[in-house]
Amino acid sequence: MFNTVYDVIVVGGGHAGSEAAASSANLGAHTLLITMNLQNIAQMSCNPAMGGIAKGQIVREIDALGGYSAIVTDKTAIQFKMLNKSKGPAMWSPRAQSDRMRFAECWRTMLEQINNLDFYQDNVTGLIFDGNTIVGVKTSLGIEIKAKKVIITAGTFLNGLIHIGDKTFGGGRAGESASIGITEDLVKVGFESGRMKTGTPPRVDARSLDFSKMIEQPGDDNPEKFSYSTTTKSLQNQRSCYMSYTSKEVHDLLRTGFDRSPMFNGRIQSIGPRYCPSIEDKIDRFATKERHQIFVEPEGWDTVEIYVNGFSTSLPEDVQDKALRKVAGFENVKFLRFGYAIEYDYFPPTQLTHTLETKLIKNLYFAGQINGTTGYEEAAAQGLMAGINAALSIQNKEPFILKRNEAYIGVLIDDLITKGTEEPYRMFTSRAEYRTLLRQDNADLRLTPLGFKLGLASKERMDRVQEKQLKTDLFVKFLIQTSVKPEDINPILEENNTAKISQSMKLFKIAARPQLNFDDVRKLKSVEAFVQENSIDREIVEQTEIHVKYAGYIEKEKNQADKLNRLENVSIPSKFDYTKVQSLSIEARQKLTKIQPITISQASRISGVSPSDISVLLVYMGR
Repeated sequence: MFNTVYDVIVVGGGHAGSEAAASSANLGAHTLLITMNLQNIAQMSCNPAMGGIAKGQIVREIDALGGYSAIVTDKTAIQFKMLNKSKGPAMWSPRAQSDRMRFAECWRTMLEQINNLDFYQDNVTGLIFDGNTIVGVKTSLGIEIKAKKVIITAGTFLNGLIHIGDKTFGGGRAGESASIGITEDLVKVGFESGRMKTGTPPRVDARSLDFSKMIEQPGDDNPEKFSYSTTTKSLQNQRSCYMSYTSKEVHDLLRTGFDRSPMFNGRIQSIGPRYCPSIEDKIDRFATKERHQIFVEPEGWDTVEIYVNGFSTSLPEDVQDKALRKVAGFENVKFLRFGYAIEYDYFPPTQLTHTLETKLIKNLYFAGQINGTTGYEEAAAQGLMAGINAALSIQNKEPFILKRNEAYIGVLIDDLITKGTEEPYRMFTSRAEYRTLLRQDNADLRLTPLGFKLGLASKERMDRVQEKQLKTDLFVKFLIQTSVKPEDINPILEENNTAKISQSMKLFKIAARPQLNFDDVRKLKSVEAFVQENSIDREIVEQTEIHVKYAGYIEKEKNQADKLNRLENVSIPSKFDYTKVQSLSIEARQKLTKIQPITISQASRISGVSPSDISVLLVYMGR
């Protein structure tokens, strides 16, 4: 049946698997996507949303490189918001509510249009090795399928256990069985594994809720979109979300179930996500807080299903029911599904290289929650990179590795393989030391040239990026060269409570004032005429304004990044023997031997490796 030796097999059809299969096949690799249920490709297992703080930047980076997540999000969105607009542009983060059913359908439709991609519904129960190289997979039907590369994107399915109160049963997601066999085969050949947990809140019937008792949360007045491509459009109509609050009464009712909670009675010992805790965890950790926000999020345009964001729980179903009924607007709530916690296997990501290939077994790649991450966006980014690198390796091309100053994706992967993680890893803007450079608005300028060179981003996309850069540079040059007279600008300055000028001044200096925005600057006839003559759109205006107002910060970060890249260029020989370097601390020797960094810069980011250890290494490397 499967006589073909595939170039790449992708195990799992979630967000990581979908991006991995798409990028691999689009780069010319004959790819097979194996998943337990073809109806659940790219299923939104938890909240029906993409993006958010730092996650939105990742989705835009995936799009700029030629991935699909942003396009699917735009095509199936029901609401769009740009978060953190009150802060600086490095903090702005796009987020969209999606139609859950249409999201999965759109992903499948797009994947089915890729020529080099085959599909097969079955459960992978084993891996086939030839020495220290993977050569294929085994399925529950006893079929062996051979491949040059295998990418495992198993999500929460590896030996998954679902917990609701004192009930426990196997499963990788509600209504779906766990995956047994992959962990066991990996451990046999020497991999270290661990357990993590995550959770999900109840889903309820919108017809049973009283939205008049809640606070409406509409989308942006002028919604943007995720993808830089012209294939998608901004939303014309949006669905509102709503907000309510828990109370002391709700908390007291929840506490009555703590003795039956798997989190508190010891049945769950694995670590859950720090930044997305369950409701019982929140009221236990923040005992003095009298209420917590509950976000009421519709699952789509036409469905009555509601996602109760902020009420993630594994408490007994009777306790969930009693407590949620005391939340304003939920008095007559009808449950479609109770919240639950899920435990699953993961593999500490320090066992990977920057390409996401495992160090122990050649041609084997891990992407997504198997690496200890949480979130669709982090998973999709890893899938994209694993798919790219698997395809490039088959073609004997150089690996594709993003640096920390190039992309949030670079920060994500470097953090995972250099520092590892003992709790579900979530991306934040604070994790990126060059976040002024890594903004959501310039992901196309940063990464589309790289995606185009790879063969993932189209020429049309590349042309649009070049036009965007050209027009931004032109606008900045105009502001630098053009002077404005006091009589023309002073009324605008006075209107915005900023100091007037007494003699002509360059527009660049005026526009850099924090009290002014570019809507104010465009009140000048010369500026508006330039904008109209050169067809400067909103996106170019935003780029120019950021460049003008944050030029000093951007230049400073570029200089810091250049210094970092000097250390990135100092490579460390593979399988370097750190025991020879007696001047290193014992901890540094142990950590460096385990992680095997490929550059001095990566070595400097390993916990336990001090600046003096790095100095010793630099001397030893002949610096």
